[in-house]
Formats: sequence, C-alpha cells, structure tokens
Amino acid sequence: MTVMLNNDEFAQRRARLLKRLAAQPHSTVAIIPGAQLATRSRDTEFPFRQDSDFFYLTGFNEPDAVLVLAPDSDMPVQLYCQPSDPHAEVWHGRRLGVALAVAELGVDVAHAIDDLDDHLLPLLDGVHTVMIDHGKSEWLAHVQELSDQLRQSRKKGQQAPRAYVDIAPWLHEARLLKSAAELEVMREAARITVAAHKRAMRFTAPGHYEYQVAAELHHEFAFNGASGPAYGTICGSGENACILHYTENQSQLRDGDLLLIDAGAEYQGYAADITRTFPVNGKFSDNQRQLYEIVLRAQDAAFATLKPGSNLQRAHEAAAEEITRGLVDLGILQGDAKEHMEQGSYRRFFIHGLGHWLGLDVHDVGDYQQDGSQQGKKSTAFKPGMVLTVEPGIYIPADAQDVEPKWRGIGIRIEDDVIITESGYENMTADVPKTVAEIEAWMQAS
Repeated sequence: MTVMLNNDEFAQRRARLLKRLAAQPHSTVAIIPGAQLATRSRDTEFPFRQDSDFFYLTGFNEPDAVLVLAPDSDMPVQLYCQPSDPHAEVWHGRRLGVALAVAELGVDVAHAIDDLDDHLLPLLDGVHTVMIDHGKSEWLAHVQELSDQLRQSRKKGQQAPRAYVDIAPWLHEARLLKSAAELEVMREAARITVAAHKRAMRFTAPGHYEYQVAAELHHEFAFNGASGPAYGTICGSGENACILHYTENQSQLRDGDLLLIDAGAEYQGYAADITRTFPVNGKFSDNQRQLYEIVLRAQDAAFATLKPGSNLQRAHEAAAEEITRGLVDLGILQGDAKEHMEQGSYRRFFIHGLGHWLGLDVHDVGDYQQDGSQQGKKSTAFKPGMVLTVEPGIYIPADAQDVEPKWRGIGIRIEDDVIITESGYENMTADVPKTVAEIEAWMQAS
C-alpha cells in the first residue's frame, strides 16, 4: 500500500501560515515560488525536484508554479501554474492545469503562471509587508520591480509595499516538527532504505565494484516506489571511506577492506539516511572490530540522551566521550582521556557533527541553536516530532604517520534515523544489521 500525504495535510499547513500572517500588525502577503526545470545540456533537463518549502505547503510537483497567500483577500490561497497545453504535454508529460488545480489541490483559486504579474500588481497595492524567501534573490528582485511600478504610479493612488521580510525562518520552524502523517511517510522511506542496505550487504563481495553496490541500492529504492536516492550515494571501500562525501564509487572491492555505505531513499519527497560499515569479505579483522565497536558504543551513548528537553549538543558530547576513551584505550590517542576530551583531540578522527535534522531535505531545515539567556545561543531542545540522524564515526587517514600502520586507512560511520517521542526516541532504521555478530551472520547467510 502506498503511504502518502493527503490534501488535508497541506491545507492545514497553509491554514496555520495564513493565521500567522493575519496576526501581523500590518497587512501582509506571502509569495512562495516552486522550482524550475534546470538544463542539463542543450535540450535535456535534469530530473525535476520540487522546492521543499513550496511542496510542504502544496504537495504540487510540477515546475513553474507559485503559491500566494493573501489573508486579506477574498481568495487567500492562490496558485499560479502551467496551463493545460495538449501539444506541450505530448512532448513533456501531463500537466494538472488551471482548471483542475482548485479541486485537486484544495486552493481557493488558480491562474496561469504567465498571468502572475497581472494579478500580483493589484494584490501588492496597499500591502505593507511582502514575505518571501530572501535566499531566492531573483524572485525577491522581481517582486521589488513590481513594487517599483506601483511606486511610480502614486498619482493613480497606488501604494507600494514598505517591507520585505524573509519567510524562510517561519517555514523552517514549522517543518522542524513533523506531523503524524509526515512520520508515516518517513517510516516508509526508512523501510525502503533498510531493505536496500540489507540487499547491498548480501551483494557485497571481493571483486565487485562500488558502483555495482550503488546499483543494488538504487534498484531497491525504485522497485519499492521511491523516486530515487535522496542524495549522492556513498559506497566507499578501504581508504575511500575516509572521504566524508565520497561519490566516485569506482573502486573495486578488495578482500580485507571495509565498505562504508551512506545511502537513503527519497519517498513522497521525504528523505531517509542510513550509514553502515562492514567487511567486504563478511568477516571483521580484529583491528577493524575494535574500532567498529568504539563507534557502536558512541552511538549507543548518544541514543541514551535522546528525549524531549535534551539536545543534539548533549548527544554529541556523549558520543565524543566514548570515542575519546576508545581511542586512548587503543593507543591512537596518548595520555588521559579526560584531558583529550577537554582539548577536543577526538575531532582529528571524529571530524563531523553527530547528526542533522531529517525531512523533506536530507540535511533538513531548522535551527540547531536558539537565543538563550545572557550566555547567548543555546542548543535547540528536542521536542516530540523532531526527526534527526545519529551518526558517529572514526576516520584514520592513510597518511596519519603518527598512528600505527594497522589503524591507517580505516573509515567507520554508523548512522540511524530517529524520531523524538514523548518518552524518548524511535529508531526507524534499526533493522539494518549493526552489531559485529549481526553483520557477519547476515553476510555469511548469503
């Protein structure tokens, strides 16, 4: 059964935003553009991917569309989209069109995108504030050009907007807390990704290539209804695992090496993001096992902090303490673990943050810090409905001359996707084998 969001979900999001717009001290209009097709070469485009903020409010997945929210208008929810065009649709695919948009999407009115300016000009006349994503500079400039037309026509009694406010923080604050319906879609994205990782583990063997492993993942994504990878798939074997965003995926898998897979499906617009690291030949060496179990303990320590009121910084510190102790125990760091923790020595080998928000974007929107007291910024407190990754790692480059050769060229990361719940957390991706025993048993069973 296909898991997907219905129109009520998008209508509720728009209604909440309209209510907030209406509560502003001055008349306000919000303009949220969708994405456009991007040329790959000549007359070939990249696969279309909708703007996440626009999709969050509409669920509409066609290019060249704009949502306008005008709480003081008789038609507060306005969609501008491509009109039906039989000739164009024969070449490029079906369009929803203006006539069906109201019924299909639940907006108040729909117009052709080419008529946007004709409708925006009178709508902006007399409005005090325009809210638009300031990161979309071309759209901000276009709205300001329309405002200049109003400003130059004062003798006709027209009045241009006085302020342009960035709407992105409002939308990103809303997107940080997932609804029950969103969480069901994300669980399905996770389920598909879990199956793909398990399949890739079973396929992996010496002599295969990284790109073949990636193909196994991508086939499983597509076969289960995902639109494709949510980001560039990482299949890094041996030393390649020490490159955080390695996507070449060209090397041959060698007996005795580890393979790090970081891959996630995008399903109904939402991303999953799992990392597993395991031996190409199905059996950890003693050195690999010792490093791997440090990372696993670090993830468990981070998990133990996950609950409402805690925060990502606290989880990161718990993981870092385990990694620091483990590296000292193995002699990779020399001296006192407490002192190394205070000095941040672990950062040489644990070179990224513990995790990130997850949602419509794989590195999803939402602040990691908020204004605190006199101490300044403080880490954002977890609330039920937040979704994040937990992904500690250890990376020892091949050229780390001050580290024993037996540890060099090993990169290990373990990543799962979790929901903050009322009582703690839910690990959506726990079914991918993760302990040494689980991984070895799963791979040997193939």
